[in-house]
Amino acid sequence: MTVNIYDDINKLEGTFRKTDEFKNLEQAVEDVTSDKEAADLFRTFRDLQLKLQEKQMKGEEISGEEMEYAQKVAQLAQQNGKILEMLEAEMALSRIIDEVNKAMTRPVQSLYDKM
Repeated sequence: MTVNIYDDINKLEGTFRKTDEFKNLEQAVEDVTSDKEAADLFRTFRDLQLKLQEKQMKGEEISGEEMEYAQKVAQLAQQNGKILEMLEAEMALSRIIDEVNKAMTRPVQSLYDKM
């Protein structure tokens, strides 16, 4: 019997979108997007994070100035109520994703546990 796991994945995606956590994040993203100041600050924060992660992955050193600037931008982002709510909603959704990931890898882990 052939199993089409993608049908189940698509169903899980639909269920995921119906969770309170997803809906809360969706609303929080909309709130940030509709506030130009918050949206600009978050884009700066996100772009800076990506730039620094890319430098780390390339093995490049991050300067003290870059770290200081990153800390200031992060602090400003966390002081913005809309951004903070969005980040908190994202963390709540991440917990669900972690649980799904654990459930998905449990069968593989159980194979190795038998060794």
